[in-house]
Amino acid sequence: MATSTDKTSTRDRLLDAATELFYREGVSIGVEALCRAAGVSKRSMYQLFESKDDVLAASLERRAPEYGRRLGLGDESPRPPRERILHVFRQLEEVSAEDGYRGCPFLSALVELKDPGHPASVVALRAKGTLLEAFRAEAERGGARDPELLARQLALVFDGASARAGAKAETLRGLTTTTAAALLDAAGVK
Repeated sequence: MATSTDKTSTRDRLLDAATELFYREGVSIGVEALCRAAGVSKRSMYQLFESKDDVLAASLERRAPEYGRRLGLGDESPRPPRERILHVFRQLEEVSAEDGYRGCPFLSALVELKDPGHPASVVALRAKGTLLEAFRAEAERGGARDPELLARQLALVFDGASARAGAKAETLRGLTTTTAAALLDAAGVK
């Protein structure tokens, strides 16, 4: 009989493998390949998750807090709003230069799935909403004339840059930060 520790370990192995495989290979990776990479049986996977879709959703859910921390979302530093927003874009530029960068994992899942009702899409949309809300809150704190519009513009730059860098169509160094700075200037953010 499996102990609670065994189930946790199996779950962690599945989620670790899912995080890596779905990001590197895409969401169409099969259950067999996922289970093989995790070193677990399909039976074990189905004891823990109803479907591969649920594994994908759980892997994105698990990834969201670290992704947000890496970008500096929720950072309580005393930096002014403008610097906090630009920090997100500097982080994007830095992470996009790493080997294996494939773009924003949440945007990638949304684009591949094309179904806003898919369990993983729900998680991805929530993660993208968190970024949008962080931009809106900082834009408001920074005195933007239209914080909602600025947040949407910044999210568009972030997602477009992530997608282009993930596709290896663009190098972001200096590009997204200067683009975001121009939007912040136009919006009057200090």
